Amino acid sequence: MTLAKTHASSLITGLRSVSIQVPDMALAETFFTHTWGLKVSDRTSESLYLRASGSDHHVLALHRGSKPASLKCVTLRAASQQALTELAQRTVKAGGKVLQEIAPNVEPSGGVGVTLADPMGRIYQVVYGDAQLAPVNEAEAPYRLAHVVLNSVDVPASQKFLEDVMDFSMSDRTRVMAFMRCNSDHHSIAMAESDNNALNHIAFLVPDLEAVMRGGGRMKDAGYPIEWGPGRHGPGHNAFNYFVGPFNLVIEYTSEVEQIDDNYQPGQPSDWKWPDGRMDHWGISTPPSRRMKDAQTEVFFAS
Repeated sequence: MTLAKTHASSLITGLRSVSIQVPDMALAETFFTHTWGLKVSDRTSESLYLRASGSDHHVLALHRGSKPASLKCVTLRAASQQALTELAQRTVKAGGKVLQEIAPNVEPSGGVGVTLADPMGRIYQVVYGDAQLAPVNEAEAPYRLAHVVLNSVDVPASQKFLEDVMDFSMSDRTRVMAFMRCNSDHHSIAMAESDNNALNHIAFLVPDLEAVMRGGGRMKDAGYPIEWGPGRHGPGHNAFNYFVGPFNLVIEYTSEVEQIDDNYQPGQPSDWKWPDGRMDHWGISTPPSRRMKDAQTEVFFAS
């Protein structure tokens, strides 16, 4: 059987940021700046915008909320302002909703944006013309977001929305996960089979394997043990360390994400099977902790 080739999206250039509503802004700021390695880009009375060392205005937006923490939206960057109109039209056709029509973005990052919801209630903000910052030289700090993984009670339907509306394509399919591509990164969003539609995890790209490992040590020193890792994934080939941060947010340091082009042939579940006892490419990682698995079912999109 000849498999379809993957392609970059004509409408979306990449993953920009994730927005989370948290019950304790002071704790969130302390953790994500002093421990995780982000820096404050901007703030309002109710929100905090945190940047990595790359050019994105922010990669994580924290908003004052109540318990438990919730996922406000996943923000993507559009290829053009005209793409926003196309995305809104495609969303309605696919059975989703336009939650906020195309308008100037009121966040400090500026630009123009539209907010969309898929039929399962996942909320995507898509922006164009948002602020870009001068990169900073931070040897071990996160550089940008690598990907976000979302649980799904219906992976084929979730995958179809990303394909039909946002022109993503599937780079690989394992037994439990569909890896979705919009640019040269192996995946920017992945859908994980589950009995819920919670946030699975957010992955932050660090410069190299050394930063993945040193990040693990820094987190351990701060009282946050590695919940899965160190290891190297099959699909995407990226090195990883996973943690459970405040508010049961599952977060990952990752590096060396595989770069692919339109000639990449998507793998199927039969292509991605580990020998018994292995959980990663190297074969040294223990399975994800029970704590991590539980946390991956506890943060949902806000109503």
